Amino acid sequence: MSQKLLVGLGLVGILALGACTTTDPNTGLVVRDNTRTGALAGAAGGALLGYLTNTNKGEEGRTNALIGAGVGALGGAAVGRYMDRQQADLRRDLAGSGVDVQRQGDNIVLNMPSDVTFAVDQADIQSQFYGPLDRVADTLKQYPQTVIDVVGHADATGPDDYNQALSERRAGSVASYLVNRGVLRDRLFVAGRGESQPVASNATEQGRAQNRRVEVVVRPFTG
Repeated sequence: MSQKLLVGLGLVGILALGACTTTDPNTGLVVRDNTRTGALAGAAGGALLGYLTNTNKGEEGRTNALIGAGVGALGGAAVGRYMDRQQADLRRDLAGSGVDVQRQGDNIVLNMPSDVTFAVDQADIQSQFYGPLDRVADTLKQYPQTVIDVVGHADATGPDDYNQALSERRAGSVASYLVNRGVLRDRLFVAGRGESQPVASNATEQGRAQNRRVEVVVRPFTG
C-alpha cells in the first residue's frame, strides 16, 4: 500500500459507520474493529480509514463534525490550562503502565511501546494492556475539546510493505478500542507510518524496540 494514499471508510459492526473516502498526501491507512477480548473484526478482513467521520474533507471534515457534535473550540490562555490539566491526569493514570507521556508545545504525546501493547508481529492488543487503555479512554472523554491522532510505527526489520501494513493495523486496533470505550469517533485520525519515522537506530535491538510503537497525539481543538 502506498503511503501517498489515504482512504476513509467507516468501520462496520460495533462502530456502525457508513462508508466514505478521503485523500491525504501523507499516509495509507488500515483499521480493524478491536473488541474487548482483543480479537479483530472488520469487513473483508479490515476496512481502510483515515478520519473516523462521515465526511470526506480531512481535517476540515473533522472540524465540521466536531462543531456539529456541539464540541466547542478552545482559544487563548484556555488552551494551555486545558492541556495542563489533561496532561496531569494522564500522567497520574498511566504511572507504571509503560506508556510514556510527553508534552510537545500544546500537544500531548502518549508513546505506547509495542512490547507493552502487542505480542511480537501481532496487531491484537494484549489483554494486560486493556486497563491502561481504559484509563486513557476515560481521560480523553473527560476532555472532549481535543482531537486525537493515533499513529503506528514499525522498525526496519522485514519488507517495507509488511511493516507499513503492521503499523496501520496496530494503530487501528488502538483507535478502535478507544472508540469502543466511548471516545467520540469524530475526534480520531488513524495512520500508519511504517518504518519511515524512527526515533532510534535500527542497528540495535534496543533501538528497534523503541521504533516499534503506537503514538497517540492529543491536540487542542481550536476550531
